[in-house]
Amino acid sequence: MRLHELKNRTRFLCKLAGVSVSGYYRWLGKQEERQLREAADENDLALIKQHFDRLTGKAGALVIKMRLENIDGVVMNHKKIRRLMRKYSLIAKVRQANPYRKMALATQEHHTCPNLLQREFEQGEPEKVLLTDITYLSYNNGQWGYLSCVKDGSTKQILAHYLSTSLEVSLVERTLDILLERLDGNIHPDAILHSDQGMHYTHPKFRHRVKEAGFHQSMSRKGNCWDNASMQSFFGHMKDELQYKDCTTIEQLRARVDEYIHYYNSERYQWTLKKMTPDEFRSHLLTA
Repeated sequence: MRLHELKNRTRFLCKLAGVSVSGYYRWLGKQEERQLREAADENDLALIKQHFDRLTGKAGALVIKMRLENIDGVVMNHKKIRRLMRKYSLIAKVRQANPYRKMALATQEHHTCPNLLQREFEQGEPEKVLLTDITYLSYNNGQWGYLSCVKDGSTKQILAHYLSTSLEVSLVERTLDILLERLDGNIHPDAILHSDQGMHYTHPKFRHRVKEAGFHQSMSRKGNCWDNASMQSFFGHMKDELQYKDCTTIEQLRARVDEYIHYYNSERYQWTLKKMTPDEFRSHLLTA
């Protein structure tokens, strides 16, 4: 109306548009507030997009939130990050919502566990705190591999991993088999297996196997990525450093993942491990 200088036409045009006159004036009065909010969104978007582009679109809201806090010292609510990513069409290529999660949690069979860990990942004893999670790997123009890992909270070693083309519960069961084979019956009496509240980990069959193996099962609080931040950190580093997009078969992707995890455990020095590799740091803890 301002643009075309339509004076004395407010009531008529509001009726035509199906809005009230008072509603129109309220909207008009908040124009400056909207402009300020839009400018703030664009500033926040610049920070988000920096990390989104750095990870070539493979970063979801939670990974970006952690990177903002750890790298830039910026605290931003993950819901706000998701809102801005939707608003500006930044669609993550991995870590999409698991379609089975809501179905599983809606059933009476699936139960969560309390958070026994309380973010105390490093307890100075190898194989006492075990962290587990699943990440998605996209390869060969749209095919997906699902990587399940178990990480030692104290040594940072990846103790077990399994890559599958299926998201069925067998993915975490197979990972557990590999972990038990590696531990060879030497389960720490206070061992904790910590995960998120995903349907794989709340499944009664998996929970029974965890208890039978001698682990105390622990779960992050709902929607709190920091409760399993050490595991997420590994996935973030792996996706930064591993070249896997050009893989054409799941076998080729498995070989790349196996090679990277061997490198991570045996050759990748970490400042927080007294400049040792995870394998070296385990030996250091056992002899200290």
